[in-house]
Amino acid sequence: QVQLVESGGGLVQAGGSLRLSCAASGRTISIHAMGWFRQSPGREREFVATISWSGVGTYYADSVKGRFTISRDNAKNTVYLQMNSLKPEDTAVYYCAGARVPYGSGRSTLPADFGSWGQGTQVTVSS
Repeated sequence: QVQLVESGGGLVQAGGSLRLSCAASGRTISIHAMGWFRQSPGREREFVATISWSGVGTYYADSVKGRFTISRDNAKNTVYLQMNSLKPEDTAVYYCAGARVPYGSGRSTLPADFGSWGQGTQVTVSS
């Protein structure tokens, strides 16, 4: 069983940037697609970005496209989410997740397709 630990969240002004990290331990994540999801109070957990096991394929929610970048360093067993031009509506708890099935393309954006989850990191964007 893999353990995922997110870090890098915090309070930032609108227009600012944050870089989230997701460090994995327990087993390698190098053969699994990985994703970032977020959840704000009263809302469903929503897809933010995913990356294929190889890192070649990346997919983004329309709301973050052009502002966020997902990447991975398989040698470090770590996934990142660079967030630029942050908006107040980006405020949420951000979760890192690993796909259930190995060698995934990253196209799946459904939380149910991800079996490993971190505890989340809070991102708050002030206006």
